[in-house]
Amino acid sequence: MKKHNFYAGPSILPKYAIEKSAEAVLNFSGSGLSILEISHRSKEFQAVMDEAQALFKELLEIPAGYEVLFLGGGASTQFYSVPMNLMKKKAAYLKTGNWANRAIAEAKLLGETDVVASSEDKNFTYVPKGYKVPTDADYFHITTNNTIYGTEIKEDLNVGIPMVADMSSDIFSRPVDVSKYAVIYGGAQKNLAPAGLTFIVVNPELLGKTDRSMPIMVDYRTHISKGSMYNTPPVLQVFTALMTMQWLKDLGGVPAIMERNIEKSDLLYNEIERNKLFVGTVAKEDRSRMNVCFVISDEYKDLDADFLALATQKGIVGIKGHRSVGGFRASLYNALPLESVQLLIETMQEFEASH
Repeated sequence: MKKHNFYAGPSILPKYAIEKSAEAVLNFSGSGLSILEISHRSKEFQAVMDEAQALFKELLEIPAGYEVLFLGGGASTQFYSVPMNLMKKKAAYLKTGNWANRAIAEAKLLGETDVVASSEDKNFTYVPKGYKVPTDADYFHITTNNTIYGTEIKEDLNVGIPMVADMSSDIFSRPVDVSKYAVIYGGAQKNLAPAGLTFIVVNPELLGKTDRSMPIMVDYRTHISKGSMYNTPPVLQVFTALMTMQWLKDLGGVPAIMERNIEKSDLLYNEIERNKLFVGTVAKEDRSRMNVCFVISDEYKDLDADFLALATQKGIVGIKGHRSVGGFRASLYNALPLESVQLLIETMQEFEASH
């Protein structure tokens, strides 16, 4: 039975990227060696790193002067790396969920951290609006997509100071005006590569101004100076990221994938609104295109397990909601085909008809 992968992360990757990565595990670039064992200092892997960084810049139309880093450590490492590198006295944060909360906690260890607004009062089911960002803050940090609760900031904000964004779960899903950001970072395990790779887009002009001593591995300048090769990078993950970006470019790039993402999410949200058994959990204007969260309506709330069982019979996996919120979550990342969304909708309709 074909599986339809709605997992929130690690999550679905393009078939092209998986197949090319499998080939490289057996025989990388005709070398007779696996990519798992070849030196990261070899000319063959250096070519992979160079091309991956260049294609990342091309797909996001990153301005000249910005650097792209591929490191380990996950997005959680960036929660403290960002303030280490950028915070002189004060930073501003938008609190929109669990990951934003963790980033705030790390920033507070290093200096004054102004939480300008929070949606915690309604269990993070909307994105705050109408707040003011202090102009004396060194940067303003946002988490663009909330994987747990299903909200998303789908535009580049105008706040008057450099922004920092955790784009772990919506990178490459829409065009981004990178010039508005000091740093964009994220774990790659949702729209780019397997778990274990972290991407960082950074404006070097904003570095080295904190007068702070910091561990060498946390200093972005360390990795910029060595082209992400200060220590051994996660080589397989970088290769898979390159294959994913090649797949994306062949599809027409970021604008083309955004159209597909809008189509997929609109179809599913329309069914949730139409179907009497299901209820969306997020303010309509803030609904994520990446993570669609919904629950069984109160009248039928004892049917959760039954719906999950039916979906499993259809080959649908990964739709159980996060343990902290329950219900259901369908993650519609770039590589998820339209047919998977259509099958989920048909399953929801079948379930409605039988109840």
